[in-house]
Amino acid sequence: MKIIVNESLPTNEECAGSLKNVLDALYVINGKWKLAVILCLVQSSKRFNELQNEITGISSKVLAKELKDLELNDFITRKVYPTSPVSIIYEATEYSKTLKNVIGELSAWGEQHREKIKQSMRKQS
Repeated sequence: MKIIVNESLPTNEECAGSLKNVLDALYVINGKWKLAVILCLVQSSKRFNELQNEITGISSKVLAKELKDLELNDFITRKVYPTSPVSIIYEATEYSKTLKNVIGELSAWGEQHREKIKQSMRKQS
């Protein structure tokens, strides 16, 4: 972790603004599954069953809800093809790709956290 010396503390207004921004972001991408769905769709477009198979543990009901929420917030598009039976393909929008750095940072932090937990468990043994 990088320690910054001699940097002034943020003002109350800056803290309030940052908190509001973080809460707004969390409101849109909250929950266990939204980032996983976005990550899968950034890699390639997929059908519902492909997503469900790729995201271990998600129920069809929850996946359907997450897809609707993500579509409403312009993170994904849903394309319906008039075949028999109807084909529906989900894909990431350009807007969802703006989360690339956020997902990268979360991934890096998750890896560090996993290592920290492993070290803690070794010390307890």
